[in-house]
Amino acid sequence: MPFFNHQGLRFSTVALGMMVLPAYAQDAKSDFTPQQQDEIREIVRDYILQNPDIILESVAIMQARKKAEEDALAKAALVDKRDALERNPDDPVLGNPDGTVTLVEFFDYQCGYCKSMLGPLQAMLKDNSDVRVVMKEFPILGDASVIAARASLAADRQGRYLEFHTALLNYRGRLNEQVIMQVANEAGLDMKQLVKDMNSGEVQAQISQTYELAKALSIEGTPAFTIDGQLIPGAVNHDQLVALIESARKSASN
Repeated sequence: MPFFNHQGLRFSTVALGMMVLPAYAQDAKSDFTPQQQDEIREIVRDYILQNPDIILESVAIMQARKKAEEDALAKAALVDKRDALERNPDDPVLGNPDGTVTLVEFFDYQCGYCKSMLGPLQAMLKDNSDVRVVMKEFPILGDASVIAARASLAADRQGRYLEFHTALLNYRGRLNEQVIMQVANEAGLDMKQLVKDMNSGEVQAQISQTYELAKALSIEGTPAFTIDGQLIPGAVNHDQLVALIESARKSASN
């Protein structure tokens, strides 16, 4: 992260102050003469230069308010969009399709943390037969991620999602179209049908819906999980997964 010397801080502070001054002067325009407005600007400018922390404090407060507003909107979206999160019939599901506890994962095949989640998720599903995991293909790490997501959803239409999904997450190295198609072929997919489905409007629409859903929930990175009205950003370990499942199970039984 770059740092600033005193001159740089002073310049940045003045710049921020100058952004505030026009708005203040505009509000006061009907009450003060042009000369008085100039004097007010000078007074405020001098005060800011002598007390630069006030601008930094104001920015911090504004950022905190914005974050609180975004968090509130995301929390409301978790409730409003729960069906879209958990019950979209087109989304691939791992574990028990009829499970009473639902975990949703937003992920990208080129995300190292997403790859690291494969083992904990498999272990959790092995020990929890009442859990269903909804997979949200959320390709945000480049063109190869988009191709992988489209291929994965196309594989789901052939009933081979788990095989392809597992093989692709286990692949070590950078993905490209050739690698993705090779993995698909080795997973026993009908390649002609795969390409057709990858290029279908339905698959593209499904990915677009996931983008929109992630935006509504303020999800900007992968992996991200939702469960029982909660958003959990970032990777979690096996014990944390189990704790989340147990909590959701208790909630469902009440």
